[in-house]
Amino acid sequence: MSPQTPGPTAPGMDEPQHIPVLLAEVVEALAPKSGATYLDGTFGAGGYTMALLDAAACVVWAIDRDPEALTRGETLFARYPDRLHLIHGRFGDMVDLLGHRGVSGVDGIALDLGVSSMQIDDRARGFSFLRDGPLDMRMEKSGRSAADVVNTLSEKELADIIFLYGEERHARRVARAIVEARRERPFSRTLHLADVVRAEVRRAHDGIDPATRTFQALRIYVNDELGELERGLRGAERLLRPGGVLAVVSFHSLEDRIVKTFLRARSGAALRPSRHTPASLGNAAAAATFKPLSRRPITPSDAEAATNPRARSARLRVAERTAAPLLTAVAGGLA
Repeated sequence: MSPQTPGPTAPGMDEPQHIPVLLAEVVEALAPKSGATYLDGTFGAGGYTMALLDAAACVVWAIDRDPEALTRGETLFARYPDRLHLIHGRFGDMVDLLGHRGVSGVDGIALDLGVSSMQIDDRARGFSFLRDGPLDMRMEKSGRSAADVVNTLSEKELADIIFLYGEERHARRVARAIVEARRERPFSRTLHLADVVRAEVRRAHDGIDPATRTFQALRIYVNDELGELERGLRGAERLLRPGGVLAVVSFHSLEDRIVKTFLRARSGAALRPSRHTPASLGNAAAAATFKPLSRRPITPSDAEAATNPRARSARLRVAERTAAPLLTAVAGGLA
């Protein structure tokens, strides 16, 4: 999850934005070429999109579920006439979103997961536990809010969400405190929830705010971020042309684990034949749809981590799409 710190102003935009994390590494991995087509599945402040468009005379389709991000992005049309296309939607629906616009394949896909600094910095969006605002957290500004979740779900449901998506070992204690507190006053503000959590969880030795994991869990649940990631990875597998590259930047272990598991399965690492492998999967490794381009995740340099706190936990995984058809049966992967 991105640390709750503001970022600088991006070129062509009118307000503070976050700094694109591992920008040079993502652009190097995608290696933009003139005439090629790329997808930025998480447009945000437009950092990756602008870097790709500046690197070559290519076309970029950019998706974002947050309507405010796309409104800001419209200021870039004049800078990249006929080469930038913005789409409101979820990157998990990338195949349909581009297909409806006549695009059936792309040469590279970038995904920068999690919440953006613009969303965190806007107290009205309710993502931050550092500044008071409505307890919202909806990236699309529609559907069930974080307030709805903490005010209506059972203690067990809340504990499960906080444990699974926030990896909070005191999840049961936090859930119990939330249920007790809402009996006296329903939650509607971010600092109300943060204060209740802080009363139950001690500050860690690393200085991380005790409310961090609970807020992360609620945000992921409200926006179905992990489900979206799984759908997006499958979409990328369908949309990338042979030789196309997928670059995914994640910010916490839950995201990175999903990306790692998917690429491991799709590269055949989880499919190597053994005497226990079903006959139907015996040759699956030969049909691997992705080839990882690095054995380990790429991490920020010490200099980037020092200048951009958001980068400290970032992990970039890169893989190239092979010419193999889609795998229909994958052991240990995302079907």
